[in-house]
Amino acid sequence: MVKDVIYAVLIAFAVSALLCPIMIPFLKKLKFGQQVREDGPKDHLKKAGTPTMGGLVILCGIAAASLFFVKEYPRIIPVLFVMVGFGVVGFLDDYIKIVMKRSEGLNPKQKLLCQILITGVFCYYLMTTPGLGTEIRIPFMHGKTVDIGWWYVPLVFIGVLATDNGVNFTDGLDGLCSSVTMLVAVFFTVVAIGEHSGLEPITAAVVGSLLGFLLFNVYPARVFMGDTGSLALGGFVSATAFMLKMPLFILIVGFIYCIEILSVVLQVTYFKRTGGKRLFRMAPIHHHFELCGWSETRVVAVFSIVTGLLCLVAYLAL
Repeated sequence: MVKDVIYAVLIAFAVSALLCPIMIPFLKKLKFGQQVREDGPKDHLKKAGTPTMGGLVILCGIAAASLFFVKEYPRIIPVLFVMVGFGVVGFLDDYIKIVMKRSEGLNPKQKLLCQILITGVFCYYLMTTPGLGTEIRIPFMHGKTVDIGWWYVPLVFIGVLATDNGVNFTDGLDGLCSSVTMLVAVFFTVVAIGEHSGLEPITAAVVGSLLGFLLFNVYPARVFMGDTGSLALGGFVSATAFMLKMPLFILIVGFIYCIEILSVVLQVTYFKRTGGKRLFRMAPIHHHFELCGWSETRVVAVFSIVTGLLCLVAYLAL
């Protein structure tokens, strides 16, 4: 089992690290460059044109490693389904924005409908598969689970959609989403091994693929993951949490995702209620810290440290 985890990390890392130098010039040639908000931090204007849609590399690394283990570990299939499904939605969004030059990409209704359909299939799987069902683990209750019955259905939809969009909002600085999600994947790998859940190859593959991608995504980034990567990773985090019966643990290990999406909701609500005033200098909140004088690398470091510490807290909460 431990050997399988190591192999999954190494295979995914190798694929991701080797594909990036091939994909980056290819994306540049196709002019798949990042579009930067003009109202954002001025330092970000230099990022315009940096190749995006690098999430394809992340997905290739994870998929390649997963294929080696899917026969022995069939429980990775639903996680792979949600991750790839959301990745396709993100790819379409990126493609429309970058190639077709429509700044909005998929409109909110189209994106939400696709996400709901994927989540619906996943929810049906959870509800009908023996050994899964409607039980969830309660943090700090010594492994106690509670059967919440049909309340489980709205929890799945809210949990998956909120997490997916939270991860998407976190992808705004060089290496931020990659670093935070890599630590979350390490936590899930440790839990998966301890629980003999059969999910450890794909959680380990995410760790390896993100490590390979980070070689080119840390500041100053040579490639961005785009919605292709961030939506796929959001699908991975939420699907894995539900497969492990740990959706409430997302609030702990995914605290950064939570404050990112919450900052956007609060900013929009406050803006509308006050006739144009802002609660934060800019949302998502990582941009607020930048405009307060923090360097990009400091924000990434602090957010990653917070995530690492909270993963330890979550482990104590098992």
